[in-house]
Amino acid sequence: MDDGSPGLSHSFLNLIGLGSVSNEALDLFVLIALVSLAGILGNYVGYWFGLKSGPFLYQRKDTFLFKKKYLHQAHDFYQKYGGWAIVAARFVPIIRTFAPIVAGIVQMEKKKFTYFNMVGCIAWVTSMILAGHFLQKWILSEFGFDLKDHLEIIVIGIVLVSTVPIVWKLFFSKSKTESAQ
Repeated sequence: MDDGSPGLSHSFLNLIGLGSVSNEALDLFVLIALVSLAGILGNYVGYWFGLKSGPFLYQRKDTFLFKKKYLHQAHDFYQKYGGWAIVAARFVPIIRTFAPIVAGIVQMEKKKFTYFNMVGCIAWVTSMILAGHFLQKWILSEFGFDLKDHLEIIVIGIVLVSTVPIVWKLFFSKSKTESAQ
């Protein structure tokens, strides 16, 4: 649906001198490229913050909320699954925020982080943008229902659907292992 306003890529194309070129595929490509770049750079900031704060955390004394053993467990986890943990974290709300920071804290190799950060970000951004775009088009054409009018509810639903299984596993897998001992 065209509301007459220039799209994101139209403004970008004007900036680089190609303002007369515009179509849906190009709009999506430019959006995916720019959001991917922002996501990759954002994870680098988190990784850098983790690298800078990591040495302090390894020197810190244990407290009620902080235990050094968790750092060592995180280090072992990232040694074993680190790259794919960075990719998978992109698809899990809340976890995606902390995964690059933890990767920096446990000093994941920069080349490894770079590769998996790019793969995860491009996969996540591309799948989310294309899924949202084509779902919106299909629902609007089939049912005359505009998803943009109910975006808040959709976002809350996605967060719940993707987070509840993880929270469930965290709480109920511990209770089963504790009762088995």
